Amino acid sequence: MIVCLIQVVVAVAQNKQLLYGFREIPQSLMLNPGEKVTTKFYFGVPLLSQFHFNGGSSGVTVYDIFGNSQVDINTRIENKLATLKNTDFFTATQQLEIFNFGWRSENELYFSGGMYQEFDFISYFPKDLAVLTWYGNQDYLNRNFDLGEVSTRADLLSVFHFGINKQVSKKLIVGLRAKIYSSMASINSTKNSGSFVSTLGDGSNNIYEHRLSNVNMSVQTSGLASLYDLKSPSDIVKKVSRRAFLTGNLGIGMDVGFTYDINNRWTTTASMLDLGAIFHTKNVETYQATGDFTLNGIELLFPPIENGGIPYYSDLEDEIEREITIDTITRPYSNWRPLKVNGAISYSFGKTVSGVDDCDCRSRGSKIDRNQSVGFQIFNVFRPKSPQLAGTLFYYRRFGKFLSAKATYTVDSYSFSNLGLALAADLGPVNFYLAGDNILRYDNLAKAKSVSLQLGLNIKIYEK
Repeated sequence: MIVCLIQVVVAVAQNKQLLYGFREIPQSLMLNPGEKVTTKFYFGVPLLSQFHFNGGSSGVTVYDIFGNSQVDINTRIENKLATLKNTDFFTATQQLEIFNFGWRSENELYFSGGMYQEFDFISYFPKDLAVLTWYGNQDYLNRNFDLGEVSTRADLLSVFHFGINKQVSKKLIVGLRAKIYSSMASINSTKNSGSFVSTLGDGSNNIYEHRLSNVNMSVQTSGLASLYDLKSPSDIVKKVSRRAFLTGNLGIGMDVGFTYDINNRWTTTASMLDLGAIFHTKNVETYQATGDFTLNGIELLFPPIENGGIPYYSDLEDEIEREITIDTITRPYSNWRPLKVNGAISYSFGKTVSGVDDCDCRSRGSKIDRNQSVGFQIFNVFRPKSPQLAGTLFYYRRFGKFLSAKATYTVDSYSFSNLGLALAADLGPVNFYLAGDNILRYDNLAKAKSVSLQLGLNIKIYEK
């Protein structure tokens, strides 16, 4: 249970509200393949064009447990255990662009492509098991503890992608991006069920009876079995990294999106990302336990563990391992990618930006671009138990030829006070951007439920 609480240190989310719709940053095309593109050509500096990290937790912060306080740490853990729900979650997503490029063809199609590495993790808080682990069951006899609360998924993969962007009318731009996934390692345990209950027995010396009922627990893995015999961390890294180049378990997917200018002031955009699946056929092992089990003869031992006593559940764990047979299955399986949906509407005002680069490349179509805009964005990612939604208000401004900024206020599962800021600078052909979320918490990140960092370096060439 303590491990679940500490996971907040590396917890991450997938929303990139600061980059979405920020056209001065080429990577905005990755969030909406139908984005309005202002360059003739761009390429990202390899390994430096985008690093993305965005951290958070829906129910607890590091400060809640480890911050300066007169309250005993065990009491703080118990206080958070009382407030956390089985729908609270810890997530982690990290992305690193290997290379990225785009160019406009003579027939006005805009092509883009590249490769990036991604790590994606989510774990829901198993409250029943946390209560059982922390308190034991002296005060919870006859209570059914739900094993189905265990829900965890982690994927390490690389993605190769190629997209087409086209302005089909003066008002409408559409885009499509094809993806090939190469899974380097994967763990999936999201469809579990069963219950555990302790009751008083028949009055004999073995007075406690522990029952596991309707158990159906499984952990699907790929890419891990071949690593078990490797002793050196460097050997593991080498073996896993080789799978990034289309030698892992493969999958296919796509992104779609559009930009529509309602009139000279109003614009709406939307995108759907990672509509696809990975097919795990190589180096696959699934560990599965099913059935009903009754365990007798284990006596509860007290005082509790924090006072030096011996926890009864260590004996219980040994007994379960003797009684339950875990089957190892090598049957292939497939997983859908977490589908992400973005949408936005914006209103432009202020000075026009035509002529900023001695061309009208920023004014494609019927709309005249201006140096300021405000709007609303929505984001949703589909997760094993329920969708994770976020809403964002934003303000965008361009300062002359070289600098653009976007400020955001986001409400999501993590907090209602998330302020973010992104800056993009164009120094000749060199484009640099930096974006950070939850900036009000930067004085003490331990108090933040979500923290993000995105930065990158690109080369952009405009039309003459």
